[in-house]
Amino acid sequence: MNQTAPRVITIPPKPKLAKEKAVQRQLRVAAYCRVSTDDEEQLTSYEAQQTYYTDKIMSNPNWTMAGIFPDEGITGTSAKKRPEFLKMIRLCKKKKIDLILTKSISRFARNTVDCLNYIRALKELGIAVVFEKENINTMESDSEILITMMGAFAQAESESISANVRWGKRQAMREGKVSFQYTRLYGYKRGEDNKPCIIPEQAEVVRRIFDAYLAGDSVRAIKQTLEADGIPSSKGGSEWPVGTIQGILRNEKYCGDALMQKTYISDCISRKVIKNTGQLPMYLVQDNHEAIIDRTIFDRTQAEIARRAGTRAPSKKNSVSGLSCYSSKYALTERLVCGECGTLYRRCTWSKPQGKRIVWRCISRIDYGKKYCRASPAIDEAPLQTAILAAVNTLMSDRSTLIGQVTNAIQTELSPVPGESMSIADVEKRIAELNAKTTELMAVAKANGGYAAYAEQFKAIMDEAAGLKDKKAYILKQQQENKAAALRITKAAEIMQNASPELTEWDESAIRQLVDTVTVLSKDRIRVTLRGGAEMEQELII
Repeated sequence: MNQTAPRVITIPPKPKLAKEKAVQRQLRVAAYCRVSTDDEEQLTSYEAQQTYYTDKIMSNPNWTMAGIFPDEGITGTSAKKRPEFLKMIRLCKKKKIDLILTKSISRFARNTVDCLNYIRALKELGIAVVFEKENINTMESDSEILITMMGAFAQAESESISANVRWGKRQAMREGKVSFQYTRLYGYKRGEDNKPCIIPEQAEVVRRIFDAYLAGDSVRAIKQTLEADGIPSSKGGSEWPVGTIQGILRNEKYCGDALMQKTYISDCISRKVIKNTGQLPMYLVQDNHEAIIDRTIFDRTQAEIARRAGTRAPSKKNSVSGLSCYSSKYALTERLVCGECGTLYRRCTWSKPQGKRIVWRCISRIDYGKKYCRASPAIDEAPLQTAILAAVNTLMSDRSTLIGQVTNAIQTELSPVPGESMSIADVEKRIAELNAKTTELMAVAKANGGYAAYAEQFKAIMDEAAGLKDKKAYILKQQQENKAAALRITKAAEIMQNASPELTEWDESAIRQLVDTVTVLSKDRIRVTLRGGAEMEQELII
């Protein structure tokens, strides 16, 4: 093996190049400008910033213009909403900018986290940011501490401004000052007096939606009907989103009211919109503007929405949540009940050699066999519908007596809460007395040198007050439920009053409005109960 030592060859420098003066290329300098509002005064500042930085960059022989990036009328608390800022950052990542000039830290970002993250990212790329007002260059060693402090001050200023704006808006709400987003409010436009003005053709569509929902149609069925009829949506298109129809049905503005602070912003940094479910007070202004929908119809709609949403599923085998999905296709889907186990019936199609056979079967029997329901019969649809029509016609023949029963039911629903001798006013009066008593007892205890001797008395007052608050909540809940029930019964009385003398053909909508439940007693007998309580048994002719 050759053991010769390795050779080292020296490559000499080129004398001419070493003597030549190094040529330094111009720095590519960009400027970022931002104003947070569209006010004329700020727009003037906005234009002045652009002019100033253009002159400053172009007049420096060592700099070349890499761009002016202006964001007009945009908040500095989030970089996501500043397109020019993000464009500038993208160019920096492509190594097309060497230096960024900006007026101050608050113009660059009012969010301390965003500010530091972007500065650190740019620093890793070797790009400096110069804040002229604070005289800070981010490439200097002590710059991050100063930027953190200044950024925190800018963020605190934003939070203070945000708090002042929120306070002003809530004060306006307390005074009943309502603002409308007309672009999202179908059926209304801004009137000459700055109040909502009804758009007649859209108002008819709103009434149609409410009427169809109360007649038993599902939201999806209403959507299909509107689209089939070629009615333009709120955005002018041919498609009606389900959410839009649901929003119309729940919007109190259609009965002339305005409920404010239904949502709120969590903070000025994330700006997350949160539904107000009791975290903050809400403000309801009644009869604020001209209504499209009668208040009674609106209240009935809300009660119907709650009823459909709270309908229990017949079994949990196919419904993990325990709730059922409302169906408007067949009226008997939520009305035909098994007399043995109390479970709803389901419409089924049996395929036989002789042809298809439509029957209704107990859902418990379908899902679990004879484990829970042993003898519920399968009922053919045709004789079932015939028997129900016969029972309805018989009951409706004595309409005056029937409406009298419904009126009695309304009076029962509006009666005081059973077992409660105190009214809401009585409860509130007693709570005020306990508050006064607490104040007096605190003064006595302080004068006598301590609260320990009066601990039992304080506890007794607090326990009674807690009990009264629970009682008040219970009474209010019962009154609300009674009101919803009374509205449903009132609607039943109206339907009975206006119904045709006799139903000759099966009508899903009419049955849905007239019939409350149909109970299967046996394979040849059912019990029909109308809304309002009237009922009768009817034979099935098979």
